[in-house]
Amino acid sequence: MSDDEREGFRDGLESSEGDPRVAALFNVALSVLFGWTVVWGLSFMGATELTLVNVAFVALVIFAITQFVIKP
Repeated sequence: MSDDEREGFRDGLESSEGDPRVAALFNVALSVLFGWTVVWGLSFMGATELTLVNVAFVALVIFAITQFVIKP
């Protein structure tokens, strides 16, 4: 295969749709991390308590918003 026939890295990325389960898994992980950070910050300011329920609620809201925004 010559250099002219090979696809570049960018071409490979642009043609790949990827696995939606991986995107959802990343969304869950990052939503939980960001939710924990938000609740921790609010707890630090005294606005709320750092509890699992609060973190889960904020993470769920963030997850839902991101799913809504990224779906075509």
